[in-house]
Amino acid sequence: MPSPTQRALARVPERYRPFLVQHRKLVKFALVGGTCFVLTTVIDLGLKLTVLQSKPVVALTIATVIATVVSYVLNRQWSFRANGKQREAILFFVVSALAIVVNDIPLAFSRYVLDLREPDVSHVAQESADFLSGMIVGTLLAMVFRYWAMNRFVFTRSRLQPPAEEFEPERV
Repeated sequence: MPSPTQRALARVPERYRPFLVQHRKLVKFALVGGTCFVLTTVIDLGLKLTVLQSKPVVALTIATVIATVVSYVLNRQWSFRANGKQREAILFFVVSALAIVVNDIPLAFSRYVLDLREPDVSHVAQESADFLSGMIVGTLLAMVFRYWAMNRFVFTRSRLQPPAEEFEPERV
C-alpha cells in the first residue's frame, strides 16, 4: 500500500517528481510551515480581535509559541524523521525561541518605530501593516532562520537513507 507521500507524488506531473524527491526534506518543511502559518494567523487574529487588541506583539508571540509546539511534533515525526539526537527537543525550542524574536522584530519595528498604528494611520492601514510586517516578513525571516538552524543544530544525525523505491510514486 503506497504511503501518503507516494500517493501525493503520483499526482504531481512526472517532470517535477525528481526535484521533489531530491528536496523532500525542504518540501515537507515547507508544508509543515504552511500549516503552522495558517494556525499562527488564525490564533493571532483571534487574540487581536478579542483579549489582546492593544498588544499585537504579544498576540503574535502567543500564536507563534502555540504553532511552534505543533511545528515540533510535525517536523520531528515527518520532515526530519531520519535525523535527530537526544537533546533535540531542547535545541528545537531554543532555536524556535530565537526565531520568535526574529518573527516579532518586523512587527515591533512597524508599530513602534515607523508608528504604523492608530491614531497616526487608519485602522485598515494599521492591520495591513501588522499583517505584512508580522505575518509575512517576520514569518519569512523566521522560516529561513529555522530551516538553517534545524539542519545545522537540531536534527543533525542522519540515519541510513531508506531505499529509493520508498520514494518512488506508484505508477498510475
